[in-house]
Amino acid sequence: MDYFIKNIVSLLKEKIDLPEDEIKRLLEIPPDFKMGDYAFPCYSLSKTLKKSPNAIAGELAQAIPVDKPIEAVRAVGPYINFFLDKATRAKTVLKTIFEERDGYGHADVGKGKTVVIDFSSPNIAKHLGVHHLRSALIGNAICNIYKTLGYPCVGINHLGDWGTQFGQLIVAYKKWGSENAHASYTVADLNNLYVRFHQEAEKIPGLEDEARAWFKKLEAGDTEANELWQHFKDISLKEFQKIYDMLGIHFDAFVGESFYNTMVEDTITRIKEKGLSRVSEQALIVDLEPYKMPPCLLRKKDDTTLYATRDIAAAEYRKKTYDFDRMIYVVGSEQKLHFNQFFKVLELMGHDWARRCVHVDFGLMKFKDGKMSTRKGKVILLEDLLIEAVERIGKIIEEKNPSLENKETVARDVGIGAVIFADLSTKRNKDVVFDWDEVLNFEGETGPYVQYTHARLCSILRKYWKPVTADIRFELLKEDETTILIKNLGQFPQIILKAAEFYEPSLICNYLIDVCGSLNRFYNAHRVLSDDEELTKARILLVDATRQVIKNGLNILGMQAPEQM
Repeated sequence: MDYFIKNIVSLLKEKIDLPEDEIKRLLEIPPDFKMGDYAFPCYSLSKTLKKSPNAIAGELAQAIPVDKPIEAVRAVGPYINFFLDKATRAKTVLKTIFEERDGYGHADVGKGKTVVIDFSSPNIAKHLGVHHLRSALIGNAICNIYKTLGYPCVGINHLGDWGTQFGQLIVAYKKWGSENAHASYTVADLNNLYVRFHQEAEKIPGLEDEARAWFKKLEAGDTEANELWQHFKDISLKEFQKIYDMLGIHFDAFVGESFYNTMVEDTITRIKEKGLSRVSEQALIVDLEPYKMPPCLLRKKDDTTLYATRDIAAAEYRKKTYDFDRMIYVVGSEQKLHFNQFFKVLELMGHDWARRCVHVDFGLMKFKDGKMSTRKGKVILLEDLLIEAVERIGKIIEEKNPSLENKETVARDVGIGAVIFADLSTKRNKDVVFDWDEVLNFEGETGPYVQYTHARLCSILRKYWKPVTADIRFELLKEDETTILIKNLGQFPQIILKAAEFYEPSLICNYLIDVCGSLNRFYNAHRVLSDDEELTKARILLVDATRQVIKNGLNILGMQAPEQM
């Protein structure tokens, strides 16, 4: 628990009959720093004490003793507002950042509690398009957030490598694939075949039936079907990895739906034995009408299995393998029903851990032409988007700082970082509307703006050239702009906890924008390097602490923090 919050909770606990966790939960940060640093609302005490919240706040403010780190306690309407001693806060926050460095913001709340994170999960034999970006970036950020809090994390790429579409691809490959295709095919070639299949299926009766027959062969272990499927998968993984490397994303396991194919029959058998399933219109289902949901389809009338069946088998396997405390699925909002259904089936099977399975949903990535479909062949490739971002940043660098060292590296870090920040800074359940002018703006609420702020701080530290020290006079850091910046820096650990609680990386993006804004207001109002050596030392420590927090925040988001731009 934050040092200052812990102190305030302790003071309140002596005066009111509420558990510490409840007091902590109720604490708020006033919207204006002049109203105090923390505020406790007295509404919840009104019923038991039979007094108005305003009266309770007034009495408690008088009764609470004032001592460091608390400078003052005042009643403001129904709130008790706590004001911290500026020098004590500056010393506590800045020394902690100075000592912990890259570890600032880290915690051990997740020690021994494994979290499995299922994210990205593209279909093999198809391009990674921009519509795949959100799951990959949100999942990677959540993984980093939980690692920062001490959770052992297992990142799984649950590849879409099973289903009727692979019967379709096999049919297309056998009918229209070139003779030397086996040696030279790329994902683009496979995607073209997939598009062509759907075009031809509208004209050729029976083509869909032929595809279903091939997928049934694949499920049955047919040698030819399996060899073709494995080849499609190998081609896809090679191209996927290139893009994951560009984004700096690492997975602990690439385990697709096919991996669970041999487990599905046992899963279905146990569901049957528990009396949860029945046959409806020749398909095997779990009736979820009592829970106000459509039936969960386990097996179609042609005996092929579906996503839900394999997801149930996968969840059981992961619990057995990793004994997770929590399992997070980072999948688009359009799949809400699917996750509600299969989580409910897990619960009905008697798995109490089903309550610790979470669907982290998100909105779409949108461009002017709207939602894209690989069936129609209209897709903006993710690799092309990243390359264009790097090229555009490269041109900006050439215009503004052509003598910059390592221009290519900086262009890559800032270009790809701009795409990452543009995605993650949008609240995840909202749609992202991608606009190049906004994404690459160095003066807006963007990744380049945050990275440039970090580079500016590094430049100030290079000009100072002396070692940064925490042996300073903290009482010198007293101006309003300085106080607000220090207050922001001290909130970083709590922001990470909140981002984990709500699975919301945008909280960290918004926090970094706030820190940069506070830093710029401080910098515009006060000289860092001056003839006053003691004041310079104090402000240099503040600059270094701000640089460290920005770097730590960018790293959690999966971004680099360039020292020169």
